[in-house]
Amino acid sequence: MAEKTAKPSIQVIERMMHLLDVLSQHTVPATLKQLATATKLHPSTAHRILGVMVDNRLVDRIEPGMYRLGIRLVELGSLVKSRISVRQEALPHMHGLHQALGETVNLSVRRDDEVVYIERTSEGNTMMRVVQIIGAHAPLHITAVGKIFLAADTPQRVADYVARSGLPRYTDHTLTDAKKLSTELDEIRKRQYAFDNEEAERGVCCVGAGIHNDEGQIVAGLSVSAPTERFRKTWAESVRQAAASISRAMGYQLPKT
Repeated sequence: MAEKTAKPSIQVIERMMHLLDVLSQHTVPATLKQLATATKLHPSTAHRILGVMVDNRLVDRIEPGMYRLGIRLVELGSLVKSRISVRQEALPHMHGLHQALGETVNLSVRRDDEVVYIERTSEGNTMMRVVQIIGAHAPLHITAVGKIFLAADTPQRVADYVARSGLPRYTDHTLTDAKKLSTELDEIRKRQYAFDNEEAERGVCCVGAGIHNDEGQIVAGLSVSAPTERFRKTWAESVRQAAASISRAMGYQLPKT
C-alpha cells in the first residue's frame, strides 16, 4: 500500500521540479498556458500543482494565471550558499585525483598578488594536512593556479600586476617578460588549465585549473605537482575535470553554447 502511494507522490515532485525548471527559463512572469504547454501537463494539473507551490512561496502568483519563481527559493539559495565551503567540497575530489595520479594535489586561493595554499594531499593513501604547505604563498606569475587567476583578470589588471610585482625571477624558467606572460595567459584562457614548468622551484612542475562559484567567479584553484621526471602534461584534463566537478558542487553552471 505504501509503495502505491509513494509513486504518485514522486510523480508530483517530478512535475513540480519540471515547472520550476521552466519558470527559471522565463525572465518575465509566465502564463499558465505557457507552463502547461512546456511541461506537457494538463492545465488543470499544472494549476493545482502551482497552487501548492504558491502556498509554500516556491512560486509567486503575480496576477491570475501569471507566475514567477518565489522568494522562498532566494531564501533557501542564500542558506545553501552560506553553508558551502570550497575546501569541504574540494576534499573528496582531491582525494580521488590523488588516488588516480599518485601525486600531490593542492587547493589554493588568491590573496592580493599571491596564491595561498589552504589544503594539500599527503603522500600515501589517506588525506592528511601537511602543515608545511598550509598557509604557504607564492606570486601569481610563477604558479599554475596563479596564472589561472591572472588569466581571469582584464588586460589592465594584468598590466597593473606586472607593474606592482616587477615579475621577479625565481628560477631560470620563470616568466619575467610581460609579453610572454600575456601570450601564455591567452593560451590558458583557451584551454582552461595552466602549467608551472619549474618556474617556482627547480625540479618541480605543476598543472592547475580554476574552481568557479555560483556567480562564475574563480574562487580557488586545484593543482597537481610532482618532480619533473614524474610529471605528465596529460594530467591536465583530469585536473580540469576535477576542478569542474568542484565548481558544479559550488553551484556553477557552464555557459550555454
